[in-house]
Amino acid sequence: MCRAGTSTRTGTCTPHSGPSVLGFLSVSFFAGFGALGKKRRSSKTARAPAHPLALSPQAPSYSMEGRERRHRTAKAPKKEEEEVEEERVLPDIEDFSVEEVQKIRASLLRWYDTNQRVLPWRSSQPKEKDGANDEKTKEEEEIRAYAVWVSEVMLQQTRVAKVIDYYNRWMQKWPTLYHLANASQEEVNEMWAGLGYYRRARFLLEGAKSIVEKGGKFPGTVDTLRRVKGIGDYTAGAIASIAFNQAVPVVDGNVIRVVCRLKAISANPKDSATEKKLAGQLVDPIRPGDFNQALMELGSTVCTRSSPACSACPISYQCHALLMSKGHDTNNKSREKGSNHILVTDYPMKVAKAKQRHNFAVVCVLQIRKESQPNLWKMDSDQDVFLLKRRPNDGLLAGLWEFPSVLLDKHETDSRLRRVALNQYLKRLLGIDVMKNCKVIMREDIGEYVHIFSHIRLHMSIEWLVLHPKCGLESLLHGENQDSAVWKTVDGTAIRTMGLTSGVRKVYHMMEEFKQSNLQKGKREMKKRKKG
Repeated sequence: MCRAGTSTRTGTCTPHSGPSVLGFLSVSFFAGFGALGKKRRSSKTARAPAHPLALSPQAPSYSMEGRERRHRTAKAPKKEEEEVEEERVLPDIEDFSVEEVQKIRASLLRWYDTNQRVLPWRSSQPKEKDGANDEKTKEEEEIRAYAVWVSEVMLQQTRVAKVIDYYNRWMQKWPTLYHLANASQEEVNEMWAGLGYYRRARFLLEGAKSIVEKGGKFPGTVDTLRRVKGIGDYTAGAIASIAFNQAVPVVDGNVIRVVCRLKAISANPKDSATEKKLAGQLVDPIRPGDFNQALMELGSTVCTRSSPACSACPISYQCHALLMSKGHDTNNKSREKGSNHILVTDYPMKVAKAKQRHNFAVVCVLQIRKESQPNLWKMDSDQDVFLLKRRPNDGLLAGLWEFPSVLLDKHETDSRLRRVALNQYLKRLLGIDVMKNCKVIMREDIGEYVHIFSHIRLHMSIEWLVLHPKCGLESLLHGENQDSAVWKTVDGTAIRTMGLTSGVRKVYHMMEEFKQSNLQKGKREMKKRKKG
């Protein structure tokens, strides 16, 4: 382009004494035409793929479609320009670049190969099929898929250290999908007792039965896995990537935290659409299972919720949250040190937990003795049994065994009112009339206990009731729920070994401690009487 005081002719500049109208018009015309062409070219090349590795760097198109489009552009430039504007798709500002993806994959897998924890459900990825061994490889994949399924379900909302023993006992009893499908719900509940969130165990059993009923072939894709009851996006992604080597993301709390910090995204972690998209961009297509486990492992052991070890993180150089916390954010240079200081733990944003509701109940450890004149403080008796009631098949702790209990409207401090409510319950549901068909040997309040669920704080007043049925045990237990499926009696040895929830186990231990304490107290009183 020529400076003022020159003229333009066939691409050359020659000096002249003053500005020329022709020269001015020619410059304006060619400049405007060039800008228009540049705008069109930028419009066509501004389209970005959804995944940073989907296309190589932009290159001109030489297809017939491109030639026809350019031909139409010459005839109707304005209309074509509007159409291109409508087709334009700009990349999201959070997307990982090709270079970022490659560096994160390489660094994270290298770290995982060296630092991964040795866990019983981890093994090498399924071997590549080689024709003759196809059937064997498929069998190995399905065995691995079952193991991954069990471990991932157990690990939801539960610490790894606690899961290890449960996983080993589970796989020893039910090593394959077919073994589990033949189990009963009660057997599964007993094995699961203490892990919490018992709905997971029910879904595992129901899912195994449904797969076996449909031929026994383990689903191998995310879509087919999602059709199994109890398998959601997270579990489906874990099984598909780890067992079947599919390049799909696995998004749990650990992954969301790592991704949010990498991109400094302060969004609600429960709205994980963006994080799922970003995690999908990162998944290594060659080692998807290992990469997903590496990302989860990083969030669990290094990039933790409250105490991230950034100096030990293999991808800290890519972490925008760490960069901002050091005050190197180029978009915020004017920020004063110590003022509104950003921390890595600010990402993702903290979500207020739902307020727990408070429920109140009276729980009765009901012990039945057949002896008419029993020793009150005897720890065990061959004829003693404890009565357990089965919870409904829906709702909290569905289908599990517990001591008889009654929900109260409020925290009732008067023990007499609690006993009235309990007496009415025992008579109505089980046909036990404490005042008529039983002799009360012992009835003591042994304390209170608060059992915490995810959304409930259950305040329990514990009572120990020892009864002797006047007409034998068979005369009892004939209330509204006469079906023996809803209640059973077990002796002291069985109740100490059977699978019970942690809350029921705690109540039983409180009764035993109370019994021991009063037994020692009774012995001391007897010694005093003898001395007197």
